[in-house]
Amino acid sequence: MQDFTSTLSIVARGERELLITRQFSAPRELVFRAMTDAELVARWMTGPAGWQMVDSKAKVAPGGAFRHAWRHDDGREMAMVGEYREVDRPARIVRTECFEFGCEAQAGEQLATMTLVQVDGVTEVCVVVLYPSAEARDGALASGMEDGLAESYRMLDLQLATAALG
Repeated sequence: MQDFTSTLSIVARGERELLITRQFSAPRELVFRAMTDAELVARWMTGPAGWQMVDSKAKVAPGGAFRHAWRHDDGREMAMVGEYREVDRPARIVRTECFEFGCEAQAGEQLATMTLVQVDGVTEVCVVVLYPSAEARDGALASGMEDGLAESYRMLDLQLATAALG
């Protein structure tokens, strides 16, 4: 199996967007399931060292809500909540996202559009995140999100490779 850990790309686009891309050596249907089934998300969306997911719930349908919550070894807490706007299995999801850090919420709601395209057994995930302001986008970039995303996607690679999604 090919190693795709170096394929993570996070690029600022325009004034308020981030373009996030990553390839996975797995069928699109499997990657989609791993990214939408709350029980599976809890296995891989761990973030950087010291963080553990403590809650994961999702109703993956237009109008459905999701919540993922983490706790750090030092007691800090963080959550991501939102609502699904569009769900086209296994090709596309549009959802709102809002991050909460302890009792402090991130500045506003963001809109994330994820597309999954499979070519020759490799699935490319592309996420366009539209932030409410340039400051919110730049704050997300400065937050260390790349490290957390890289580690989470590495864990997803392991889940996909071991077929531990059953």
